[in-house]
Amino acid sequence: MKNYRQDGMYYYLIILTICTTMGFHTWSILFDNFVVNTVGLEGYHMGILQSVREIPGFLALLVIFILLLIKEHRLSALSVMLLGAGLFATGLLPSFPGLILTTIVSSVGFHYYETTRQSLTLQYFDENTAPIVIGRQISFGAATSVAVSIIIYFLALWMSNIHIYMIFGSAIVGMCFYMLTKNPTRNNITPQQEKIVIKKAYWLYYVLTFLGGARRQIFIAFAVFLLVQKFGFTVRDISLLFLLNSTINYFVSPYVGKAIVRFGERRILSVEYLLLILVFISYAFVESKILVVFLYITDHVIFNFSIGIGTYFQKIAEPEDIAPSAAVGFTINHIAAVALPVLGGYLWMIDYKIPFIGGAVLSFVSLCLVQLIKIKPRVNPKKKEKPVKCGA
Repeated sequence: MKNYRQDGMYYYLIILTICTTMGFHTWSILFDNFVVNTVGLEGYHMGILQSVREIPGFLALLVIFILLLIKEHRLSALSVMLLGAGLFATGLLPSFPGLILTTIVSSVGFHYYETTRQSLTLQYFDENTAPIVIGRQISFGAATSVAVSIIIYFLALWMSNIHIYMIFGSAIVGMCFYMLTKNPTRNNITPQQEKIVIKKAYWLYYVLTFLGGARRQIFIAFAVFLLVQKFGFTVRDISLLFLLNSTINYFVSPYVGKAIVRFGERRILSVEYLLLILVFISYAFVESKILVVFLYITDHVIFNFSIGIGTYFQKIAEPEDIAPSAAVGFTINHIAAVALPVLGGYLWMIDYKIPFIGGAVLSFVSLCLVQLIKIKPRVNPKKKEKPVKCGA
């Protein structure tokens, strides 16, 4: 745990995480206002775009086959480069078909990086270190979000969305060219299986991942849209909100990883799902602009707790299953994510409260299931190991 900063993979993933956050955060700040005010789309268009955005995540299984041709750390850098290229092109195609194309390109980069990031982190760092490393990644991502929010806040005063997209997209592509010259790998890492791995023993991980994807998409697709459509948030308002949110997450995220190590995944995830029930119900009925800001920030802080799903899997999985199972997990995570935003978009047209109430129901189901988390410690016949804390 004390030496994780000396591992080259730590800094490699931190830099790529910074680039990914830069791209995703720029997209998040500008997209809803760009869609509503420039392109003139409606709620059901947003649902379709969000579903299209999640198709590459649904196809994350393809990573397993791509890794037969490309080293995993190189695929990480190439994926982030693709995200930057999609971001660069977003402002150049201000139409519904154009947004579908650039959303797919950016999404392939984002989701394939997230798949390899989780895989490489769980391979290169042990069970007591991985939660802390992931927390650090989130913290650096939050710091990047703060910087991006400040920059966009001022750029939006005298520059169009098109130029902002191009500036950040170019920066990401350039940095990734540099990262492709680096090799942070080690030779003592367990070789990964080069095939799809699905095991009955991992069923709870699969189900929690599926429900987490469904829940998260409700938030991504409709939370900021609610701020823009119902409460009239501008690009600068969203920038300030992201700035405040990211500042809080920069300080909180490292402690989430430490809390998982200390208290175990079952307790931390139980707190997450209980709070999410309250947040989603509040979203459905909130009328106060101040309260909706509080809910948005709370939701982002709570999301950090989902680190526990990945670290729970690390504790029950065979070491050689990490990379293929990360791809399987991302696909499962996006099964509901592909269809749910479209359904949610049409339900939004009936009553915007319905998607958020659905999120509360999904959170309740997750709260019940997470109580089943238990760890059977691996024991060497010649040397008994101490149990790994995962439950209460």
